[in-house]
Amino acid sequence: MIDISPSVMQFLLAFIVVAPLLGAATALLPAPPGLRGSGPDQAVLRHGVTVTGAILIAAIVLALGFDHDQPSRMQATTDISWIAALDVRIHLGVDGISLPLLVLTALLTFLCALYSYFKPPTGPSPRAFVALLLVLESGTLATFAVLDLLLFFLAFEMVLIPMYFLIARWGGAERQAAAWKFILYTLLGSVVMLLGLLLVGLHAGTFDMVALATDNGSGLSKSVQVTAVLAIGIGLAVKTPMWPLHSWLPDAHTAAPTVGSVLLAGVMLKMGTYGFVRIVLPIAPDGTRTFAPYLAAFAVVGIIYGSLACLALARRGAGGDLKRLIAYSSVGHMGFVLLGIASMTPTGVNGALFANVAHGLITGLLFFLVGALKDRYGTADLDTLAGATGAALYGRAPRLGGLLAFAAVASLGLPGLAGFWGEMLAMFGAFDPAPGLSRPAFLTFTAIACFGTLLTAAYLLIVVRRVCMGATHQPAGAEETGPAPELADVQGYELAAWTPLVALTVLAGLWPAVLLGLTDPAVQKLLAGGKS
Repeated sequence: MIDISPSVMQFLLAFIVVAPLLGAATALLPAPPGLRGSGPDQAVLRHGVTVTGAILIAAIVLALGFDHDQPSRMQATTDISWIAALDVRIHLGVDGISLPLLVLTALLTFLCALYSYFKPPTGPSPRAFVALLLVLESGTLATFAVLDLLLFFLAFEMVLIPMYFLIARWGGAERQAAAWKFILYTLLGSVVMLLGLLLVGLHAGTFDMVALATDNGSGLSKSVQVTAVLAIGIGLAVKTPMWPLHSWLPDAHTAAPTVGSVLLAGVMLKMGTYGFVRIVLPIAPDGTRTFAPYLAAFAVVGIIYGSLACLALARRGAGGDLKRLIAYSSVGHMGFVLLGIASMTPTGVNGALFANVAHGLITGLLFFLVGALKDRYGTADLDTLAGATGAALYGRAPRLGGLLAFAAVASLGLPGLAGFWGEMLAMFGAFDPAPGLSRPAFLTFTAIACFGTLLTAAYLLIVVRRVCMGATHQPAGAEETGPAPELADVQGYELAAWTPLVALTVLAGLWPAVLLGLTDPAVQKLLAGGKS
């Protein structure tokens, strides 16, 4: 690690949050003649790569300058009065909980911009696409960096409009309906969440998240806490997405362009679970304890429901869409995150935070791979991909088939890869929940979650068998369809965009202490009411 002065750290965090907005504004301006390359479209796509690359470098430097001996302390803080009458402040900072999500967001956005430079999405001018991508990045990064409830809400909402347009303008079939469903669900949830945030701030006399976490609910009556957790939890649960508030997700993923799906799964879903950890758990612990069994119950229903939906889509003849299948798998994976949070234990919450990062890496890679398959075949229909012209990726495009199999076994939680640790720790936390929670109930939830891991392995292995294995030629009697077309293997730009995700999935699986060493002290402090 490197020694960086507090003022430089402060500047880096502010730059990470604000620079994407400046980049979005300049993306809409005409490119200088000398920087246009082969045309204005290429220039603006290169601009997106440059801006997101600069933000990623700043995030890495911030992580290197972070004091890893004190990950529970807020660092790189900025605290400026904004609306004095309401005591709303521009308060930024990072600790061991938010830093990994900040770096993950910067990485995935850069990889999406790099991928789009070589494979621009089909649709209107790239100028608006790059601007929307950068606004989306700014909102997501701000969500993980702000420490004021009202600023959190503004950042939380800031991502909705760019994602709506990314789906509606650059998406596939049924994109308009999917985009409307996405924004209506999330906006309605957010209205309820705002009421809960205002209730907390007005009763406590401050919107400062650090001060509220330190008070640990002492300034809020139990009835206020219960009401606030219900209202805030609904808004966060929609974004997570928690069953049964998940139904916008499969449509949005199916219609979204590849990079839209990567960012939606990789970072936007994490905003909901991050809100549970940063706001709900420390600020209203009594209210959280009241709802924890219900949250755990919804979580395990989501695990089973998501897995059964994936099994149905993977079945031969079901006409299942592979993007839709991975979207339903996210419902199951985020169920493990919610189960860990509901346990209200350091082990469970650490598992939830680890599973958040692992899901971002693995599911981001899966959506990249399915996007590549869809580009090659013109469809993500599983029966088509597994048919005579699409099976046997191992033989026809071995690197593509190998990466798909790798991402699938990482997603099912193979030990040694990132997907294993988060889900295991979440179930360990649920096995021995916090005092005041019913252990028999949580033992039942843990058993159901364990069964969900078996279902997860089943549908992912079915997908690998159907898409990656088989003969590389047409079966007898199918000559009229012609020989199987040539299939391009992994291209150089795809390798550049996917390799970091593969490497980090292996690194997190083999060396989980890198991430847990950051999150654990911060989680311990958060659950102890701000006391280290």
